[in-house]
Amino acid sequence: MTDHPGAARVSVALRDGATVLSFDGRLDAAASGAIWRQAMRTATQARGQRLVLDLTAVTACDMTGTAFLAEIEAMHGGGGEPVGASEHVLALLHRARAARARRGAPARPRSLGLREVMALALAHAGSAAAFIGETAIALLRAPRRRRMLRLVEVARHAEQAGTRSLPLVILLGFLIGLILAFQSAVPMQRFGADLYVANLVALALLRELGPLLTAVILAGRTGSAFAAEIGTMKVNEEVDALTTMGLDPMTMLVLPRIIAVMLVMPAITLVLDVAGLLGMATVMRGFGFPLVTIARQVQLFVTVGDLTGGLAKAMCFGAVVAAVGCRAGLATGVGPRAVGLSATAAVVGGIVATIVLDGTFALVLYRLGL
Repeated sequence: MTDHPGAARVSVALRDGATVLSFDGRLDAAASGAIWRQAMRTATQARGQRLVLDLTAVTACDMTGTAFLAEIEAMHGGGGEPVGASEHVLALLHRARAARARRGAPARPRSLGLREVMALALAHAGSAAAFIGETAIALLRAPRRRRMLRLVEVARHAEQAGTRSLPLVILLGFLIGLILAFQSAVPMQRFGADLYVANLVALALLRELGPLLTAVILAGRTGSAFAAEIGTMKVNEEVDALTTMGLDPMTMLVLPRIIAVMLVMPAITLVLDVAGLLGMATVMRGFGFPLVTIARQVQLFVTVGDLTGGLAKAMCFGAVVAAVGCRAGLATGVGPRAVGLSATAAVVGGIVATIVLDGTFALVLYRLGL
């Protein structure tokens, strides 16, 4: 029941074994909302019986009112029998029924089988191989396209990936070295071997953790930035405009980013290594070891090959992270979510590719005895 004049009212009666819903007044959006609960409750209780919709006393009915009647019929489950309705109302009710039938139930997500998963994996691998091939061709053609490969862009991306990452790299490196040293020193004190914590942390940082953590930071900061920047250009059709003008997007957009990251990765990895060693030295000083002893342990145990090997791995990790970010940007689709999805794919893909490459390096170096 509603208070304003002309609002629809509904009453329920039983006639000849059928439930009769009698409507009176205007049947529009305001009136439907007022009597919605009562009508739906009655339709639910009348399941298994005939449902009659008495519209004789309805003074006006719009599309919202007929959609309301179609919802009552759907809630009943067996359909309704409109009585006393004009031809105009019956035509609107027919359209409302058709629209509701077309809407149907929401589609359930289809589970992928093994064949579909393998097909998607092969398609993804093929796309990655094609991108690697295009990058290699662009690198070979770079001497003939020197005007497309702008050094200003290389310097800008190097500053973005290197200089702006230094505060985070220093903080993370110091904390990692401090945590590793403390967690290692506590159990090793039981055996009187806490002095060798310096050897353990230094070797782990220079050979593995330094390059790996730097690549993870790079994937989170720079890889996602590359994907978002190129993805926005792809959505705005700027990449297509470069192709139309006869310019190679791989040479202008991808190569400067990969070269810049490969140049700065050894430097920021070395900064993280030094910060980690300082964190380790802080813990070791807390356990009473002088700095001379700590430095002597690191000098005797760590070789130049450990340092150069870690920096070489860092350069490879940087190339992979930058390439994954650029590929995600060039693969950006359409729609408001496309750029965000590309940035997410760049971060996840960069981290996964770095870990897989690190495992490959570990296996190869073990087989070679290095």
